[in-house]
Amino acid sequence: MVPLRSSIILLFSLCFYVGTCVFALSLTDPFAQQELDRVLQLPGQSFNISFGHFSGYVTVNQESGRALFYWLIEAVEDPDSKPLVLWLNGGPGCSSIAYGEAEEIGPFHIRPDGKTLYENPYSWNKVANILFLDSPVGVGFSYSNTSSDLLDNGDKKTAGDSLTFLLNWFERFPQYKGRKFYITGESYAGHYVPQLSQAIVRHNKAEKKPAINLKGYMVGNALTDDYHDHLGLFQFMWSAGMISDQTYKKLNLLCDFESFIHFSDSCNEILDIASEELGDIDPYSIYTPPCTANTSGSARSLRKMHRVGRISEKYDPCTEKHSTVYFNLPEVQKALHVSPEFSPSKWETCSDVVNNNWKDSPITVLDVYRELIKSGLRIWMFSGDTDAVIPVTSTRYTIDALNLTTTKPWHAWYDDGEVGGWTEEYEGLTFVAVRGAGHEVPLHRPQLALTLIKSFLAETSMPTLQLLSDS
Repeated sequence: MVPLRSSIILLFSLCFYVGTCVFALSLTDPFAQQELDRVLQLPGQSFNISFGHFSGYVTVNQESGRALFYWLIEAVEDPDSKPLVLWLNGGPGCSSIAYGEAEEIGPFHIRPDGKTLYENPYSWNKVANILFLDSPVGVGFSYSNTSSDLLDNGDKKTAGDSLTFLLNWFERFPQYKGRKFYITGESYAGHYVPQLSQAIVRHNKAEKKPAINLKGYMVGNALTDDYHDHLGLFQFMWSAGMISDQTYKKLNLLCDFESFIHFSDSCNEILDIASEELGDIDPYSIYTPPCTANTSGSARSLRKMHRVGRISEKYDPCTEKHSTVYFNLPEVQKALHVSPEFSPSKWETCSDVVNNNWKDSPITVLDVYRELIKSGLRIWMFSGDTDAVIPVTSTRYTIDALNLTTTKPWHAWYDDGEVGGWTEEYEGLTFVAVRGAGHEVPLHRPQLALTLIKSFLAETSMPTLQLLSDS
């Protein structure tokens, strides 16, 4: 007896060969829709893969025509036994395909020619099925037939649409229902991830059953609490010798109680001065070279604090530029099933329209943490320690504000016999610092990032140094 999914693949193959086909299976059948979303071959892919991957759209609002773009990449080995991990990038307005998939945790990374791919040996699909989501509408390949939707995005709408996406996506991929599910992300996803987790927990409670088997979430270099994140940011820049004493004092005076998204003119002016003092460096990774092709400079980077961007086989600070070339290729968009309804003049890694028109952005999500810690979710926060956007000092101040009880004190963790960073465990939360990593931890320290996700999913502590016995 031929398995159902194999039958569908055979049916699609016969239809392609004959040229015409009357479908015996309705496209409402989830496995039939899955096969329509299957990616057969990516342009510029010269290496073989042993896993399947799917991309396409899930409608989240029929009336306005809002549809979110996803890319599911199955685990390399035994995907049926592996958990499902959702990855979200921030901005707000930045694509999880551009960053999470193409330069961080995905298997398909882009060479400098912008046309060919190489396989990331540290892809997180070594340990899980990875789901990337471009959210909200107006980001990446996600779109709306109602143009005003792009001007009306905010935290609440994003969380609501992402929940709707997941509920509908699980109907298309029912084999993942009941599977252990985790949410991960970085930067402004420090809002998205806990807010979506909260929405899921509340939805499950209202339904009196776990519609989504959420087990926990993990965020990196995450915007969490505006006051403490600003406090840590200014201290980090000053202590690293990047800004003057005078600017440090003015930043604390003019920006300490400001929003990271909606800031005042006086705060903006002193941020410009700080940017001038920083010079031509990459604030997302202060010890690696900036992309010389990036003419926007560090001033724009500081004002757009949470826009992530930029390894290839060797570190390449211009990875974001390669993504822009690759994902604008018509043959790439065709392979990924990009909808004809998606019709911007140019695909962008981040949307200025979405970012500049962002609505609600609470000054803190610590209240969400307090609620979710009580719910029993596994919650981790990690931080690359060479990031000057949401630095390690910011995250430490933010965690301190939660007043949690320490269960395992601060200590070094190891990878391949070397210190990979430092960690501390609290009641309900674990903090992990990643040594030598910038804002995008998996970009700069991919091997350490893979160790991080392995430990998180295994529900263990970060590895410690195993001393060899004298015998």
